[in-house]
Amino acid sequence: MQVLMALFSGLIFGIGLIISGMTDPSKVIGFLDFAGKWDPSLVFVMGGAILVSIFVFRFAAAHPRTILGEPIKLPTTQHIDRRLVFGGLTFGVGWGLAGYCPGPALASILTGDSKPLIFTMAMLGGMAIFEIQNRIFQSSTKKDS
Repeated sequence: MQVLMALFSGLIFGIGLIISGMTDPSKVIGFLDFAGKWDPSLVFVMGGAILVSIFVFRFAAAHPRTILGEPIKLPTTQHIDRRLVFGGLTFGVGWGLAGYCPGPALASILTGDSKPLIFTMAMLGGMAIFEIQNRIFQSSTKKDS
C-alpha cells in the first residue's frame, strides 16, 4: 500500500510540475531574471505550494503517524549553519544555471531531451560526493572521540 501511495503522490506531483510550467527551463530562468524579462507566473505556483504546506505541516506536527501508519519524522533543528547556507546557495545557482531543480528534472527525463538527463546525472554525482564527504567526516569524528 505504501508503494502505491508513493507512486500516486509522485504522479500527482509530476503532473502538477508539468501543468505549472516548472519543467520548462526557459520559464524558470525567466522567473529568476529580475533584471531582464521577468516572468512572475511561478510566484503563484510557489505561493500555492507554501499555502498547502502550511496546513500539511501543521497536521503532520500534531500527529505521530501518517495515514498509512508510518512514523512522521519532521526536522527538529532550527539552527542555520554553513552547510545549510552553502547547500542553499549551491541549489540556487544550479537552478538558475540549468533551469531545473530535482523534481522537474525527473519529470522532464521522459521528454527524451538530454538536458534533464545530464542535470539528473550531475545531481546524483553531487549527492554521491556529499555522501562520501559525510562518511569521511563521520569516521574522523569517531576516531577523535
